[in-house]
Amino acid sequence: MSLAVLNPATEELVAELDEAGIEEADAAVAAARKAFPAWAAMPPAQRARMLRGLASLVEDHAEELALLETRNVGKPISDSRGEVAMVAEVFHFYAGAVDKHHGETIPVAGGVDMTFREPLGVVGLIVPWNFPIAISSWKLGPALACGNTVVLKPAELTPLTALRLSELALEAGLPEGVLNVVVGPGSVVGRRLVEHPEVAKIGFTGSTEVGRGVMAGAAATIKRVTLELGGKSANIVFADADLERAATSAPSAVFGNAGQDCCARSRILVERSVYERFLELLVDATKALRVGNPEDDATEMGPLISAEQRERVSSYVGGSVVYHGNTPEGSGFWFPCTVVEASNEDRVAREEVFGPVAAVIAFEDEADAVRIANDTPYGLSGSIWTENGARALRVARALETGVLSVNSNTSVRVSTPFGGFKQSGFGRELGMHALDGYSELKNLYVSTEP
Repeated sequence: MSLAVLNPATEELVAELDEAGIEEADAAVAAARKAFPAWAAMPPAQRARMLRGLASLVEDHAEELALLETRNVGKPISDSRGEVAMVAEVFHFYAGAVDKHHGETIPVAGGVDMTFREPLGVVGLIVPWNFPIAISSWKLGPALACGNTVVLKPAELTPLTALRLSELALEAGLPEGVLNVVVGPGSVVGRRLVEHPEVAKIGFTGSTEVGRGVMAGAAATIKRVTLELGGKSANIVFADADLERAATSAPSAVFGNAGQDCCARSRILVERSVYERFLELLVDATKALRVGNPEDDATEMGPLISAEQRERVSSYVGGSVVYHGNTPEGSGFWFPCTVVEASNEDRVAREEVFGPVAAVIAFEDEADAVRIANDTPYGLSGSIWTENGARALRVARALETGVLSVNSNTSVRVSTPFGGFKQSGFGRELGMHALDGYSELKNLYVSTEP
């Protein structure tokens, strides 16, 4: 079967690919298995040089990769450029980490005890359609740095930058079989990787619903799993916050990537005494957001990924709509920026919309804010806006959330861990912590008794 890859902004065909199935997945695993011994045994400095070479090639091809990502995903070109720059930074970071993730010696009676960090083997990496090249690199960097070989399955809607990245990896000197890309449905290729007895670990980013299936499928072979799943993050604005700054930054935290972001701060919790004022500021800031052609440097929001996603997002809009913006006419899977007033019991506030819809909710005091923020099955990201440092720390410690910012809406940095609590998953991407998920810890005791 063939796989049609569309431009979400125009609905035009970008590429047509052969759709892989179980046979291709098995062949990729076999190739990775064959390449594993030599890659794992490669001197760390040599493996690091190859990852640095890949990072440099990403930098050399940055504009090509960014344009490919924009045409395949529909995100603004400025966003794609930033994400490609992060990809290069990720590979540079993990090139530097290759010889810094090591064991230790532990004082014990009667001998010497030491630990080793060893690669797992073949790992299957399953990435979503919203940040294809960025999230691929988050998983590839630590997996390859630890000495694993990889089968990467991009989403069938957005496979193009993963395929190009694999070509650049070969150009950088990575041996055949170290990085394999298989493009096919998650229900076929993804499931096969999860169930394959020679795949030692699955790194998955996607919906919580699919993540449950991944976890269940991995149980048969006791496969290691890292899950980065859904989110319904809270953006908490206290009355003493810089309201103008908080309101000006809020639209990008919800509508960035057209809201197709597991970190989206799509629940905006505002202290009641400043609620009306903040809502006015938020609507004004949302109106100023530039929606249009993703290849235009000035564009800040593009279309949704598909007609199916647009239909799903539209099902959440109802009740008290404060603002419903405009979108370009003609082709493309467009959906307007939308702001609604809600309670935390409303569907729009409880489920992951994955579109440009913000639910604004009033709270009474600090305890109420924490209660509402934690009243969700998710726990991925979030923000706290206040000028009171003690309150910021109290609330941050009370929130059941993996990644938090104070007076900021950012979630991701290459050198810091990223991941969620509760049904947002477990394990961590990025930073040195990610290496733990792609290695086994071996303990060795050596007796020194005569």
